Amino acid sequence: MSSKHAHSAISGAGLLIALGIIYGDIGTSPLYVMTAILKGAQVPDVIDGPLILGAISCVLWTLTLQTTIKYVLITLNADNNGEGGIFSLYTLVRRRGAWLSAVAIIGGSALLADGVITPPISVSSAVEGLRAIYPDIPTVPIVIGIIAALFLLQSFGTQIIGKAFGPVMIIWFSMLGILGTLAILQNPTILKAANPYYAYQLLVKYPGGFWLLGSVFLCTTGAEALYSDLGHCGKGNIRVSWIFVKTTLVLNYFGQGAWLLGHVGETLGKGALAKTANPFYALMPEWFLLVGIVIATLAAIIASQALITGSFTLVAEAIRLNMWPKVQLAYPTDVKGQLYVPSMNRLLLLGCIGVVLYFRESANMDAAYGLAITLTMLMTTLLLTMWLWRVRKVATPLVVLFTGLYALIEGAFLVANLVKFPHGGWVSLLIGSLLVSVMYIWLKAYYIKRRLTDFVPIEPYIDRLKALSNDESIGKYATHLVFLTSAERATEIEQKIIYSIFQKRPKRADLYWFIHVDTTDEPYTMEYRVTELAPDDVFRINFRLGFRVEQRINLFFRKVVEELVRNKEVDITSRYESLAQRHITGDFRFVVLEKYLSLENDFPPSEKLVMQAYFYLKQFISNEAQYFGLDTSSVKVEKVPLVISPVREVALTRV
Repeated sequence: MSSKHAHSAISGAGLLIALGIIYGDIGTSPLYVMTAILKGAQVPDVIDGPLILGAISCVLWTLTLQTTIKYVLITLNADNNGEGGIFSLYTLVRRRGAWLSAVAIIGGSALLADGVITPPISVSSAVEGLRAIYPDIPTVPIVIGIIAALFLLQSFGTQIIGKAFGPVMIIWFSMLGILGTLAILQNPTILKAANPYYAYQLLVKYPGGFWLLGSVFLCTTGAEALYSDLGHCGKGNIRVSWIFVKTTLVLNYFGQGAWLLGHVGETLGKGALAKTANPFYALMPEWFLLVGIVIATLAAIIASQALITGSFTLVAEAIRLNMWPKVQLAYPTDVKGQLYVPSMNRLLLLGCIGVVLYFRESANMDAAYGLAITLTMLMTTLLLTMWLWRVRKVATPLVVLFTGLYALIEGAFLVANLVKFPHGGWVSLLIGSLLVSVMYIWLKAYYIKRRLTDFVPIEPYIDRLKALSNDESIGKYATHLVFLTSAERATEIEQKIIYSIFQKRPKRADLYWFIHVDTTDEPYTMEYRVTELAPDDVFRINFRLGFRVEQRINLFFRKVVEELVRNKEVDITSRYESLAQRHITGDFRFVVLEKYLSLENDFPPSEKLVMQAYFYLKQFISNEAQYFGLDTSSVKVEKVPLVISPVREVALTRV
């Protein structure tokens, strides 16, 4: 099966995993969207007919225009060999303009930042349903316990989680549809909300109606995570399962609207509605309430999973684009697309617990939720415009229509969400700003380091390497000495490596190996090329690995050497006489050169600030030996200075 067809293939298992991983965020939005709209209305919690019809109409058309048309039908086509997300989209268009890197950084950072609020608001909204039965129950400890358990599960892989969560989500969406349908049958007047005229009335004529878009927007925040998780399930499975998901969501929203229309003029939380602060739970018969809360809590846990898997994907792709530190990536299962980032898992866990402790109630969280994600959607629209216009060569009038329509829709959402800034929106924007800073620093530092790295032709040093290898007056450093090199050309090598071998401390070895790792835009490439620079003395291995392939260079290098030995292209037997007689393999030693900021530098102020920040952050991050999966017992990490130009001559006088 071709990769193109594999990405679109539909299967029962794929549909089940799609339900388990992809739709948690969108799927749990009925828990809090209507509550947020009622809270944001000018008359607090009063049920008003035009408000309800207009709000339900806005939700329907937001799900249709944003999630269905923009993401499911259009954006899922912009896959990078089956991988999705804003960084995959950026990969497809990055050669069309350097400024697009800023768009990708802002979009990716905002998605990660707003995602810190997704697990707390989803789980809190579900757990708070218990108050209808136990009014004084403390929800914060329960919410933190559930979130902590979920993050601890991540190391086992999303395949296990997806298969376990898929059946739960089928139950959840079926429950949404059934409860909604029963409520609609009791008050079918709500079906009028399908007419977009009611949405127009709410936004244009209802007092303060436009600002309710900030709450309406919560129904589609999971669309970006849906795109990020494309690589886990494939576009075919997502599109087919979305038909079922959207149908049940719309039925539930209309059901909540039908129930609310039956109580026009009344106030939630008072009188006959004293126990009902959330219309979602009002749809449930009293005997079913506890069961419904348990199912809702499980669905909220799954909502968090959609965010977490999407975040892991974003980080892995940001590393490939040199926008994020080379942190350790783990692949808990053999299934393609399964990824675990331990450092990001810890950061998200701490962020989520911090949000729960700060806001405490889901009603406070919805005031902060959604502001940053509107920035992500606008950035996706910009990148998608470039993709449609420059890559897919779509007719310019159609591209202009697409861009104009979604700039208007998402611009309106952004303006409406700005009122959330003083009520907690600043939290997600602050986190987003910190992430933007890290990504900018890492990308800028990458270009500065690349500019300052001095590459030299390796040919003039080949004879010197052979002479050093045979110089018995120097103690042998290792039988096989392996350097990681960033030189893309096989004919070049870093000056720092030459310095390390010949001058820092002469490193005599029987064989010298230079390894270069090239991370490709394709996710699962696994290729290598061997260049013999000097027979039985100097070799270079160039690995081409996809960005979803675990960087197990220690293992890959061993496999390549075994292949070379089988082909009699190299002899790895120790050259110590006593060991050679017994055919004992020589030892292998890796040398990793780690740059540090030299004091003898004359950087421009802006670059000096960037590099100081870069090296400050780097001390909290695992070194490259761990990222590349090297056996730390055989690795020597050497510090080398990063020098731009020596500072002015010092006026010293000899006396």
